[in-house]
Amino acid sequence: MKKSIAFLAITLVLASCKTSRDSSAPATTTTAVEQSITTDSVQELEFKVLDSKYITRDDVFENIAPAVIEFADNSNRIETLNKLVLEKNIPQLQEAIYKGALTHEELVLFYLHRIYKYDRNNNLSLNSIIALNPRAIDQARLVDQQLRDDKAAGKRWDFYAITGMPILLKDNINTVDLPTTAGAAVLIENQTNDAVLVENMKEAGAIILGKANLSEWAYFFCGDCPSGYSAVGGQTLNPYYRKVFDTGGSSSGSGVAVAANFAVAAVGSETSGSILSPASQNSVVGLKPTVGTIAGQGVVPISSYLDTAGPMTKNVIDAAILLNAMRGASGDVLPAEKIPALAQASLSGKRFGVFTNYLNNPLYAAAIAIIKEQNGEIVELPEKQIQLAGFLKLLNADMKQDLPRYFREEAASTYQNWDVERVMQENRKDSINSMPYGQRLFQGIVDEPAMTPQEFAAFKSNMTQKAQDYLNGYFKDHQLDGILSINNYTAGVAAVGFFPAMSIPMGYDASGEPYGLTFIAPTGKDKNIFEWAAAYERVSKKRQAPVNYQN
Repeated sequence: MKKSIAFLAITLVLASCKTSRDSSAPATTTTAVEQSITTDSVQELEFKVLDSKYITRDDVFENIAPAVIEFADNSNRIETLNKLVLEKNIPQLQEAIYKGALTHEELVLFYLHRIYKYDRNNNLSLNSIIALNPRAIDQARLVDQQLRDDKAAGKRWDFYAITGMPILLKDNINTVDLPTTAGAAVLIENQTNDAVLVENMKEAGAIILGKANLSEWAYFFCGDCPSGYSAVGGQTLNPYYRKVFDTGGSSSGSGVAVAANFAVAAVGSETSGSILSPASQNSVVGLKPTVGTIAGQGVVPISSYLDTAGPMTKNVIDAAILLNAMRGASGDVLPAEKIPALAQASLSGKRFGVFTNYLNNPLYAAAIAIIKEQNGEIVELPEKQIQLAGFLKLLNADMKQDLPRYFREEAASTYQNWDVERVMQENRKDSINSMPYGQRLFQGIVDEPAMTPQEFAAFKSNMTQKAQDYLNGYFKDHQLDGILSINNYTAGVAAVGFFPAMSIPMGYDASGEPYGLTFIAPTGKDKNIFEWAAAYERVSKKRQAPVNYQN
């Protein structure tokens, strides 16, 4: 990718996800699907490992395969469910269930069937799922009984609620239902309690369908591996063009699974770009909320200072519903009663800053034109430089202390005294399978010189202040509501400065590769992003499901 103002002299290491595309590459507003591209015109990505050495499809479907296979025998019903479920948002699904067109049990089985059909052991495999909840079908039956009881009692059923919706978790998020591996072979036995955000989701009625693959240790482990690879899950592949288009990382499996309609939605996590990148690469909606919006307890960390979980969905309304469920009693980012109003959200009168050199990308230029047509105001931003040297140092120092804390307080008892060095030591016992790309970034954590707590606090504060001054300078000097970027190009400065950001499908280039339009708002203004993104989504309608996964 060409040097651009987005990177602003920042070197953001792999935690911000590798993105190698040229921002000015030729693009088209229509999808060039996989089947229409000749093999002579593309170059496959190079992978040392494709399939997991630790799990098979039989392992993933242990105890539930008979129910899924029985469900698959009813091809006529599956054809009907394709029309009722694929690409539908939560309110549409809830209404269809309420009217009796399908049940929550059928919804769970439908997604399990699609995972069984597509995710492993065939020429369309995506390797996006690490584990499935064996209790999900029974849990769906309980929700169906609740709906019947509520109907009999004359109670209202909320179409904008997450009740009964099957949701995937990135496999660095604790749940009692399944081990939390972070994709690492050494954590296969890491059976935990629920993370706070999972407790909140369950309280709201969500069904945890399973665990999504990820770039191992949230892409802060090997340093020389492709995005989407983990020892446990194998190599996640992009449904828009397997083995050719990058999945983005580190929430690779979450983005891929949502894109391929393997669940209603998924939860990802981000330190810098790890939601925005796979959301963009897989043509889904991904929100990196203001840090602190979602409780971080029970999530395998890189940096407690910068880490946050966030929703990954097929549309903006579902992202709002899922985010509120993740928040729980701490309050709605966008009050639930206002979510339906997203359908009428407007861009009129909103002022957005754009990075001039991004306009070389035809998809970005077309997105800006759409916003102008909706009476949004566009301000071309003058180039400014910012130096954020030390980002890698920040991540090293934080993970050096945060990972042992996770092991002590939130992991299974087996790992109580573990730290980064212990993980590396265990990996060496089976290095060919557990670390085929090495563990260079973990070695960097071990080698990072120590700072006093006072020095480290000052170091982080200084870096954040620079990032906030930089973006807030644009907001203030140009009276902006938001800033528009591409994919995760501006993720680093937004992360360090604690600015929320959302990527939404922007279209597909000439090869069919997805791109995302990324909205960035001032700190704490997450609600505004939902309104802008919903308005853009309504008029642009850019998301298209990957062709080979549409039935």
